[in-house]
Amino acid sequence: MTPTCLTAVMLWPAKRWVAAIAVAIATYFLIGIPTAVIANPVFGRAIGVTSWSIPVLIATSVLSGMLFATYVRMDSVITDESSAKLGSVGGFLAYLAIGCPVCNKLALIALGSTGAIQYFAPVQPYLGAAGLLLLMYALRKRLVNESQCALPKPKKIKEQPQLDEINR
Repeated sequence: MTPTCLTAVMLWPAKRWVAAIAVAIATYFLIGIPTAVIANPVFGRAIGVTSWSIPVLIATSVLSGMLFATYVRMDSVITDESSAKLGSVGGFLAYLAIGCPVCNKLALIALGSTGAIQYFAPVQPYLGAAGLLLLMYALRKRLVNESQCALPKPKKIKEQPQLDEINR
């Protein structure tokens, strides 16, 4: 049987699922509240939430939770740090994508309020798509490596008296 991403996920222990769910919920609120996709009294938006913002937020949350869960230690798992970097960039792009274009300080400084609406707002769906693609790629990379490159646990070497005598 050829290992796939689905088989790798199906073999996850409960602690990975708990981590995935916890991080997905945290990501949902950590991105949704400051971007005001989730209505709250602290943050507001000058421009309404777009129709694609909530699906991007949900997908980003789920993918981030699953990607984080791949870093929860299991036996015989090889770590790969490049996936973490790709996932971080993907999450950041999703954050920029679902935020209000006029509320983004970087866009305002670089483009002004008219430029942010005219130039940055049309690019936001592409940022969201790029962010999701990076998260999916990083997750796939982690899952494929996990299922294909699993190594057996190293066995402890018992002390051998003959070697001690030779070394003297």
